[in-house]
Amino acid sequence: MVSQLALELGGNIAVLGYGLAAIGPGVGVGLIFAAVINGTARQPEAQNKLQSIAWIGFGVTEVLAIIGIALAFVFRQP
Repeated sequence: MVSQLALELGGNIAVLGYGLAAIGPGVGVGLIFAAVINGTARQPEAQNKLQSIAWIGFGVTEVLAIIGIALAFVFRQP
């Protein structure tokens, strides 16, 4: 029989794992938009193209966070 402490610890580890998994997409989004700002400052006429590419990159990066929270629910202890 699994003790209550083990069940609580398992749930907390899943939340901690998601918190750590959310760091990557957070850093990725920051790097994407920092590159857009830098590129726009260097070449203002390319702003529209850079911005559309940035939004695509933002969406792809945020999918990682969504997958992370989904896996936190999938792998949690019953």
